[in-house]
Amino acid sequence: MKKHIVVLTGAGVSAESGVKTFRDAGGLWEGHDVMEVASPQGYAANPELVLDFYNQRRRQLFEVKPNSAHVDLAKLETDFKVTIVTQNIDDLHERAGSTHVIHLHGELLKARSTYDKNDIQEWKTDLVLGDLCRKGYQLRPHIVWFGEDVPMITKAMEICETADILVIIGTSMQVYPAAGLMYYVPEGTPVYYIDPNPALSGNDHVTVIAKPATAGVKEMVETYF
Repeated sequence: MKKHIVVLTGAGVSAESGVKTFRDAGGLWEGHDVMEVASPQGYAANPELVLDFYNQRRRQLFEVKPNSAHVDLAKLETDFKVTIVTQNIDDLHERAGSTHVIHLHGELLKARSTYDKNDIQEWKTDLVLGDLCRKGYQLRPHIVWFGEDVPMITKAMEICETADILVIIGTSMQVYPAAGLMYYVPEGTPVYYIDPNPALSGNDHVTVIAKPATAGVKEMVETYF
């Protein structure tokens, strides 16, 4: 039976593909306070601004491609069972070939009804006011905004409980509830933490690789797997 690797990824794994992260810009996205463009209150105050903001993100997604970290993680499926739990809203893990990906914070290439949160559909073009769900309600980005529940967190916790190996890549371990997932792996599970500015210290169970995602994943695979 293949060992189960659970991989937690954050913005750092996509940064080398050219995907912009708001944390790199001091909490500002394109000059906007994050609460203006990533909260229910911001959407209620100016839905056109929020829709346009995500339209720009979506368009950018078609201009970037997976980097070697995404590809190397996908290749692990040859020898391991691999589940990727990502905070990222891009589809770069899937495009690289990973087949088991859970998006904690939603997906940029999906839209959902403002009336029925379970009415979710694929969406690859601009989303504008007047784009409606099947019941006639406005569609919004399928993104978990600040202050909203994280519907996939329970499933992610259950997956972490089955991990034989935990890999954490490109995340500050500051955003909850995602940051708490590492505490759900069985005691003594080997942990590999890859980040150029690691927020964790190494110990008997935790191996820290203080490098960007592409170099760090390559080193991890070559040295430990």
